[in-house]
Amino acid sequence: MRDIIKIYKALSDESRLRVLNLLFERECCVCEVEQVLKISQSKASRILGNLYDAGFLNLRKEGLWSLYSINWEGMGENLRGILEAARSGFTGNQQMDADRERLTITVRVGPGCTNQTSSNALEKKAVNA
Repeated sequence: MRDIIKIYKALSDESRLRVLNLLFERECCVCEVEQVLKISQSKASRILGNLYDAGFLNLRKEGLWSLYSINWEGMGENLRGILEAARSGFTGNQQMDADRERLTITVRVGPGCTNQTSSNALEKKAVNA
């Protein structure tokens, strides 16, 4: 019962749903989530940690990078069904569409992935686009 509660709690927050939406597109690091959602590094890390703890995500280390992706292979059929339903519900949602569009212009910044650095990098890339 505790696992079921953890799963539905993870899905009961707008920010966590927005992060799942990004991860349906591709693997992301903390700084990319930070840039798209315009949140602090600590909040992005906390959101990813909650989704990881609920069993939704894989965590892959590449040097100093922590890269997150949907854990399709490691989850049971019921959890997969819940995620597929959420994914289907995101279709045509303006916020989710805008987030996916912003993801296309994110940049992976240095190992610190600080909010100021990533915001500046995103602004420079958007201006140069």
